[in-house]
Amino acid sequence: MTEKPARQRATARSAAKPAADNDPARPPLLAGGNPQIPKGFGDEPVQAYIAAMPEWKHAVGKRLDAIITRAVPGVRKAVKWNSPLYGADEDGWFLGLHCMTKYVKVAFFRGAALDPPPPESSKQAHVRYFHIHEDRPFDEAQFEAWVKQASRLPGEKM
Repeated sequence: MTEKPARQRATARSAAKPAADNDPARPPLLAGGNPQIPKGFGDEPVQAYIAAMPEWKHAVGKRLDAIITRAVPGVRKAVKWNSPLYGADEDGWFLGLHCMTKYVKVAFFRGAALDPPPPESSKQAHVRYFHIHEDRPFDEAQFEAWVKQASRLPGEKM
């Protein structure tokens, strides 16, 4: 059996993608399906990121944003490094989102100080992660409690 030329292999891969992923108006997806959104401040770039989140992750992004916005009135939002960030003080961030291949990663930048701390550790001593998977519902009340606690801690300058 002969191997297909690289151009034919690339065409076959792109044909297998859902139609929405081939839409030139949609932002490109980076590794793990993370949307590539230009840096920006405010709700608009965060909503653009959420709209571009692939498949089931889109609904998770909408739900997380709604919980964060409700839990922290006046929350600051931005997209930096292709990740939405949320902040409560003028120049710091308490939480960030990122699409991974099999889950949505929520980074609590001072998560080690939360009670109880989110379950996933980090190489950085203060950071803790919460992973949301498609087939595992998450405890929204616990998530909201973490968000409220995190918003009261000093923000991470980025």
